[in-house]
Amino acid sequence: MRLPLRLLIGSVSLATLFGVFYLYTQPDFLVLLANQVWACF
Repeated sequence: MRLPLRLLIGSVSLATLFGVFYLYTQPDFLVLLANQVWACF
């Protein structure tokens, strides 16, 4: 692959991983997410 495309994919992946890690460090978010998933059933 070309270098700019690899850098773009890497930076998007890193930003996604950081965003998920940030959300999982907030317990209120996890409770809200669990309540929303549970409400589907």
